[in-house]
Amino acid sequence: MSNYMLIMRTVDEAAAQQAMADAGMDFDKMIETMGRFNEELFNAGVLVAGEGLEDAALGAVVDYSTTPPVVTDGPYGETKELFNGFWILDVPDKQTAIEWALKIPSGPGVKTEIRRIPTIDEFPQDNPWIQREVEWRKALIRRAAQKVEA
Repeated sequence: MSNYMLIMRTVDEAAAQQAMADAGMDFDKMIETMGRFNEELFNAGVLVAGEGLEDAALGAVVDYSTTPPVVTDGPYGETKELFNGFWILDVPDKQTAIEWALKIPSGPGVKTEIRRIPTIDEFPQDNPWIQREVEWRKALIRRAAQKVEA
């Protein structure tokens, strides 16, 4: 099994709103439709994580092409596409990730990018930074468990 990230993209926020309107969905219906899709992922045992993202107008971009880097508040006029949400799935292969992506309740103006997430054991295990990463991940799991218990 491998983890794949499905990244929902739209041309811009107006396109996202138009896609919802074209599908005949108000916000509540969109939440229900996505909720049913998320429930299907959960019940299939493939959902690792998934979140929608806040409107790009409320975000920022750090551009490292200059020194010092430039921070631009959203919306981002030069951006051709915006990330609107993501899912991380634990599936056997890219084809299975594609099959799930084809089920996402979306319409025109929306694209889903599919990217495999390499596992930590694909990196050199004798590298001290990789060893630290392994320890950080264990600590993150402990933190998450403590938050659930609280």
